[in-house]
Amino acid sequence: MMIPAVLIILAYLLGSLSAAVIVGRLLHTADPRTQGSGNPGATNMLRVGGRKAGVLTLAGDMLKGLAAVLIARAFTDEPAVLAGVMLAAFLGHLYPVFFGFRGGKGVATALGVLLGLSGWLGLAAILTWLAMAAISRISSLSALVTAAAAPVYTWYWLGEPALTGAVALMAVLLFWRHRSNIRNLLEGTEGRINLGGK
Repeated sequence: MMIPAVLIILAYLLGSLSAAVIVGRLLHTADPRTQGSGNPGATNMLRVGGRKAGVLTLAGDMLKGLAAVLIARAFTDEPAVLAGVMLAAFLGHLYPVFFGFRGGKGVATALGVLLGLSGWLGLAAILTWLAMAAISRISSLSALVTAAAAPVYTWYWLGEPALTGAVALMAVLLFWRHRSNIRNLLEGTEGRINLGGK
């Protein structure tokens, strides 16, 4: 029982490392929690810090989700434990203990978690996001479509109820965190991806 508990706690602590805040401090850009949309995520870092900050934030948030799952898989393949680790890393990003529990929306961390479970699963999710982004140029819409598809992909590739359930719960939380974006999408006022900048 000790190892699963340690893995879950470690996953939460890894998830709590906010790449946006860390990258902002390293690059001396504006704090993403006080600028732009106020969300410490890759899209807002692209907006307030430029392309380099956005890419580094995306990579950092994906890597912590990936690392949490890969570390856990080095000790166990028990689906219930992996499901707990996935959710812990995701919740760490949403509610980081190191940054006053003010986290991001979880898209990149969720993608990293899926990559940790299965390369094909993660690739399918990433390609879904990229395809929707290319079509719509709207980051939030791409995230929502990917979140809706992710449980289906998980069941198709892994066929494991505990893992599929964890991914479905992550999708629900992701939709909840995007509720203001959903309202903007319905009103036609949601911002589009801008790749300009530094």
